[in-house]
Amino acid sequence: MSEEMKKELENTAEAAQAAEPAETMDDYAAELEESYKTLEGRQPAYEAEEDPAAEKWQNFAQMMEDKTVFNVKVKEAVKGGLVTFVDDVRAFIPASHISTHYVEKLDDMVGKHLDVMVITVDPEKKRLVLSGREVEKAKRDEERKQKLAQYHVGDVVTGKVESLQPYGAFVELEDGISGLVHVSQISTQRIKHPGVVLKEGQEVKAKVISTDNGKIGLSMKALISEETDREEHEVFNYKETGTISTGLGDLLKNIKL
Repeated sequence: MSEEMKKELENTAEAAQAAEPAETMDDYAAELEESYKTLEGRQPAYEAEEDPAAEKWQNFAQMMEDKTVFNVKVKEAVKGGLVTFVDDVRAFIPASHISTHYVEKLDDMVGKHLDVMVITVDPEKKRLVLSGREVEKAKRDEERKQKLAQYHVGDVVTGKVESLQPYGAFVELEDGISGLVHVSQISTQRIKHPGVVLKEGQEVKAKVISTDNGKIGLSMKALISEETDREEHEVFNYKETGTISTGLGDLLKNIKL
């Protein structure tokens, strides 16, 4: 190949190269973005394989969702709460979540066992928070639900007036269950305040008129109305014990002279 032809080919290649625009990172932006999405989708699985505690935190999250109740032993008392361990992971029980009752001395709880459930899971901050109060509340609600199931609309119950409010009177029934007698259901007459008819500690009889939303509605007026209706429609049967006669012989037969 002659020198002249070589030079011509080199000039042609240089011209073609100059005509093509230079590549920048913007040209790969779409491809990079797609790669990032792929990596993000695989990241949780990757962390689970590399981090020995990742599976534990996943279990904690599931326990919180399922409201799993489990038992722990209190290891120490710190400012604001108690410390324990769940599957070798440090967990915190805030003082306000130890129980539904106020715990004055946290040190007295060290070494004791508590039924708890998970209320906070934060793997990044390694924060695991437990609650004994929520467990007690759940048990209390379940017990109340079972007790309420014993009451049905139409039942006649007896209880003591627990408290008086402008809107009605709370009546304490058996097993610590209370029912509300609305002010409109206390008397057949219209009253402005329950105190006009009732006083605290007074024993009353009422009829169950509702059990909606876990609340018992009572009516004293319903019983009064029923009693009044019975009295108005009651039929009295009189039994005759003798006979009446106007005959002279019958009138004089029992008279001794």
